[in-house]
Amino acid sequence: MRLPFPAGAFDFYGQNIMQTEAEVLTAHSELICSTSIERIVTGRDTALKEIESLILQLEEISRLTSMIGGNNADHWAMRQGGSFDCWLMQPVGKAMPVITRNIDRSIWRDLMLKSGMLALMDAEARSQWAKNLEEGDLPAISEANILNTFEQLHHNKQDVFERGIINVFKGLSWDYKTNNPCYFGKKIIVNNLVKHDRWGYSLNWGWRRDQLADLERMLRLLDGQTIPDSRHDVSIRFMDFIRDNPRAQIFEDDLFIIRYFQKGSGHIAFKRLDLIEKMNDIVAKHYPKALPAR
Repeated sequence: MRLPFPAGAFDFYGQNIMQTEAEVLTAHSELICSTSIERIVTGRDTALKEIESLILQLEEISRLTSMIGGNNADHWAMRQGGSFDCWLMQPVGKAMPVITRNIDRSIWRDLMLKSGMLALMDAEARSQWAKNLEEGDLPAISEANILNTFEQLHHNKQDVFERGIINVFKGLSWDYKTNNPCYFGKKIIVNNLVKHDRWGYSLNWGWRRDQLADLERMLRLLDGQTIPDSRHDVSIRFMDFIRDNPRAQIFEDDLFIIRYFQKGSGHIAFKRLDLIEKMNDIVAKHYPKALPAR
């Protein structure tokens, strides 16, 4: 069965550190061990049996109330003034496949989040994963499927991380002389990073924001740091800084110095050149003839 996940890997059997040529570390400490998997599968199976029993009980009660003139559950179980479709009110054969898929989708999503896998993906890969999770064929939650899936994906974990770096690499603008399409230098220049009007600056919200957040994520992974969630990544901190300092033109944190201009471009200087070297090593692996001799 084709899995709804991109080629990648989960941490399992207590492995929460990915050691690679670039010494990439994930900061997630969640463990997905055999006892946890057994608990998940047992809980899921028990819940589905209880839900099926509940639907059958509701059908029986609905028939009883209908026979005595009290109408069926579609009428008396809904709040007055409005009604909505509820799978518990549908026949078992129609409801259970949908309910099962909904529960399984949520479990796979939770496992994916706890594994730290999403932190290794760029924005495009995360978007594709979410789409596949909603629309693709889901393997049923079972001990065998979880273990086999994790084992299969585990071997491709480095590929996912490297693809994230390459996608960030490809997404940078090559319209300026300081951007070399063959490697990351001390500074990159990107267009459409900010907007400027009579009230000052504001951060462009969209693909440039995603690229900036992806760039920070890859650098922090390479450095073995904890990955900030989306509420505290560099794009949010940058946006907050611009909001509080609408006339300023320089933002700085531990990784970047960002100078931005009225025409919308931004000059992003890297403060950790050792991490840039690691990123370039990954780029060189994928484009061995592109990098100049150093």
